Amino acid sequence: MNPDTIKIACANCNMRELCMPIGLSHEELNRIDELIGARRKIKRGETLFHNGERFTNLYAIRTGFFKTCIISEDGRDQVTGFQMAGEIIGLDGIVNDHHTCDAVALEDAEICAMPFAQIEDLSREVNALQHHVHKIMSREIVREHGVMLLLGSMRAEERLAAFLLNLAQRLHSRGFSQSELVLRMTREEIGSYLGLKLETISRTFSRFVDEGIVDVKQRHVHILNTAALQDIVNPK
Repeated sequence: MNPDTIKIACANCNMRELCMPIGLSHEELNRIDELIGARRKIKRGETLFHNGERFTNLYAIRTGFFKTCIISEDGRDQVTGFQMAGEIIGLDGIVNDHHTCDAVALEDAEICAMPFAQIEDLSREVNALQHHVHKIMSREIVREHGVMLLLGSMRAEERLAAFLLNLAQRLHSRGFSQSELVLRMTREEIGSYLGLKLETISRTFSRFVDEGIVDVKQRHVHILNTAALQDIVNPK
């Protein structure tokens, strides 16, 4: 058997609580297990799916980190999001049966493919699954609104502070430190996502360091003063 395609049961997956509904019966979990495709390894820099590709699967990220991006009119990569272990990727394809962005691994990753048509069929029978799929889609809508607000009305320091706080919160919910971050993306990719130039990102990081809010060593970020970041985003 190819070790890259070893099937791993949802029931025994350590990411189950994050990407599967809580409270499913053993029988319901087994039925979902039967739908989930083989676990796949994606190497750093590889593309999981391309803009324009036919949509067939949602993907649960088991390990690793991804970015979604589109090619802007001037030919540059525009980052539209970052996704990590325990999150679902591929929701963009539901609208018109084709993906609307590229999904690229920022580090070696593993995903579980979930055929959407079969997930939809099963969710009509398993209410908890249907509710969970709706929750995931709703969360994506809320995230999109948050990004629009971020890009539409926030200054550079507010954008970067909000980004760091969001990343820390998402990692913390997965059992990682709330204050120690390893950035899997480059500063250029952060700038692309936040609508800021690379120099602005670097200058803002330097300002946060000078003010004792964070300590930065290459891609390692230690948040020293969470309250200060929160005050930048929501000044009293």
